[in-house]
Amino acid sequence: MKTLVVDHPLVAHKLTTLRDATTDSPTFRRLADELVTLLAYEATRDVRVAPVRVATPVAEASGVRLTRPQPLVVPILRAGLGMLDGMTRLLPTAEVGFLGMVRNEGTLQATTYATRLPDDLSGRQCYVLDPMLATGGTLAAAIRLLMERGADDVTAICLLAAPEGISRMEDELADCPVPVRVVTAAIDSHLNENGFIVPGLGDAGDRLYGVV
Repeated sequence: MKTLVVDHPLVAHKLTTLRDATTDSPTFRRLADELVTLLAYEATRDVRVAPVRVATPVAEASGVRLTRPQPLVVPILRAGLGMLDGMTRLLPTAEVGFLGMVRNEGTLQATTYATRLPDDLSGRQCYVLDPMLATGGTLAAAIRLLMERGADDVTAICLLAAPEGISRMEDELADCPVPVRVVTAAIDSHLNENGFIVPGLGDAGDRLYGVV
């Protein structure tokens, strides 16, 4: 598994405002959307393309186009939904699947409660959206589910990551037969006793949509 921390002043600027406890939900949603697009730019460096020739108004030119099957974008509900527009802005032709997963706050184990994905993902590149890579259990389970359906390349895009979560994913996906990458804006200090990233930015779902 490879981890990429996107080192860019605009990424750091937007992340700083997201961390600020005084940032309201509308601003948080807008900045998260913008930040995801910046992260997606780096995450899609290995998106599959094929060479083509096109006719410009002046002459023929060489270029590339995305190959088929189209990439699949998979937000993990509910907080991952806040990242979807930012991702599909960069990949408007991608298909979108949905994965509902919840973490038991007592055991910190992830369970799946909803799945809306193609049964066969053979030959598909998948991009998983989850704002917080905390304990790593949810993201590792999601990636394994995609691989079981045939995905042969998986990239996770996260606003923030904790070292404990990255370490767990490396352990749980050590035998993974396909490339797995994590792209994030920052790796924070640690997890607290409740499994929250420190300093983090709080509960991303609550800050995106309010407490429910």
